[in-house]
Amino acid sequence: MLWIKAFHLIAVIAWLAGLFYLPRIFVHYAEGQARGEDVRRLVIMGARLFGFMTIMGTLALILGLWLWLGYNDGGLWLMIKLLFVLGLVGYHVACRVLLGRMRRGSPMPTGLRLRLFNEAALLLVVPIILLAVVKPF
Repeated sequence: MLWIKAFHLIAVIAWLAGLFYLPRIFVHYAEGQARGEDVRRLVIMGARLFGFMTIMGTLALILGLWLWLGYNDGGLWLMIKLLFVLGLVGYHVACRVLLGRMRRGSPMPTGLRLRLFNEAALLLVVPIILLAVVKPF
């Protein structure tokens, strides 16, 4: 099971890298578009990154489920952690929606709102890590 845990952590780290970086691409896109700059390259970068992070997120979820079933280690901490993980999946879906708007050239939120959106992922990740490591309940 330690191999599964190791690959789970690798997939989670790769997924989070995408979840933290893609909204920065959205910020640069929105601000560049507002200034009339050529932002086509950012659309391509965002689409490729989203594909990679979707694969990594799916792998992280599958391996996490495998660990849950293999260890049969439950508790209130795990249920709360899973709620935050569902929030992270929702954040991933929100990134998909913004990517769709970017691809269509539809209006995007302001750079400030996208910066705040970028920080929201951290509000989900910190409790996940704390619950997984400390297991307070």
